[in-house]
Amino acid sequence: VTTATYNDLLKRVSKFSNALKALGVEKGDRVIIYMPMSIEAVVAMQACARIGAIHSVVFGGFSAKSLHERIVDAGAKVVVTADESMRGGKAVPLKAAVDEAISYGGCDSLKNVVVYQRSGGAVNMAAERDVWWHEAIASQSDTCDPVWVNAEHPLFILYTSGSTGKPKGVQHSTGGYLLGAILSMKWVFDAKPETDVYWCTADVGWITGHTYVAYGPLALGMTEVIFEGIPTYPHAGRFWEMIQKHKVTTFY
Repeated sequence: VTTATYNDLLKRVSKFSNALKALGVEKGDRVIIYMPMSIEAVVAMQACARIGAIHSVVFGGFSAKSLHERIVDAGAKVVVTADESMRGGKAVPLKAAVDEAISYGGCDSLKNVVVYQRSGGAVNMAAERDVWWHEAIASQSDTCDPVWVNAEHPLFILYTSGSTGKPKGVQHSTGGYLLGAILSMKWVFDAKPETDVYWCTADVGWITGHTYVAYGPLALGMTEVIFEGIPTYPHAGRFWEMIQKHKVTTFY
């Protein structure tokens, strides 16, 4: 279990924002995020938003081919990933999937892959292209002025599942999306930031995870739980154990 205050989160987002800028990411550039369910996933998303870059999160359970389609279609400049994620007691090789996706070709827009060291599993690091997350942020300032954008500036692209055809990128604008996330937190969930502990179990790779993990609860100043894993490991009552341990009051 790790914790972060809002001040911690601001500093982590700012450092990663500066790291992305050092890699040449600018306003309007696309960044693919292929990460475990961790604070770092939220940091990566909000770092993109802070500098006006457009993130496209890909669910960590998607195949290398699915990842390849999204890198190519979005024209991504950077992929942010991890060595591995942990799911049901097993390591899922995310970086290896990124390498395989790139090997299919056509990723001409891609300049860098940033790798968060989650499990410590062995990975191949391509010289001049791949960089470790901790090394990328090591010398960066923990302050970063936000890049101001208008309400219609794209915040993110999220792709349809592709189960009925080629995945289609759905673009969400900054102002309207954030307002919708805030209002639904207030009016649908009746969220009370002063007293509630909120937990949305959706992965950030889905629109639910975008709205109710990365943006909505944080925009209201909620205390929230982010969980990496499955509800049946290491035992069937894992979710109820988490709710009791962390005193969760609102669960989605």
